[in-house]
Amino acid sequence: MKQVLIICTGNSCRSIMAEALVNHYLKGSWQAYSAGTHPSRPHPLAIKALQESGIETDYLKSESISEYWHREDLDLLITVCDNAAKSCPAFYKEVKRLHVSLPDPVNYIATDEDSAMLGFRNVREVIIKNILPHFILR
Repeated sequence: MKQVLIICTGNSCRSIMAEALVNHYLKGSWQAYSAGTHPSRPHPLAIKALQESGIETDYLKSESISEYWHREDLDLLITVCDNAAKSCPAFYKEVKRLHVSLPDPVNYIATDEDSAMLGFRNVREVIIKNILPHFILR
C-alpha cells in the first residue's frame, strides 16, 4: 500500500479533510496521513463536513510535520495551502511532491452555522474532484 502525507499550515481543516477522504475513498491502495507546519487541532466544522458524507473521523488528530521527517515509506507529499508549500522542509528521503492550493474554508464573518459550513462543504468537494484523481494516475 502506498503512503501519502498531506501538509497544511495548521493541520486543522484542509489537510485533515484530505487525509480522511483519501483514506475513505482509496482504502486498500493508499494510506493517508496529515500534518501541519504549525499544527493546532481539527476544526469542528471540518469534522462535521466529513461526517455529513459518512466519513470516519474518530482517528483524526493534528500533528506536526516533524513527526514524519524520519519516514522513509512515504510515496507522495501533498501541500494543500500556499503557506505550507513555501515552508515545507526537506525530508530525509526524497519524496515526490504535489501542490494543490485549496481555499481556506473558514468564513471569519459567518454569523450562523449554515454560512460557516459552506466553505467546508466546498473544500470537501474540491478535494474529491481535484485531489483524488491524482491518485488514480499513480
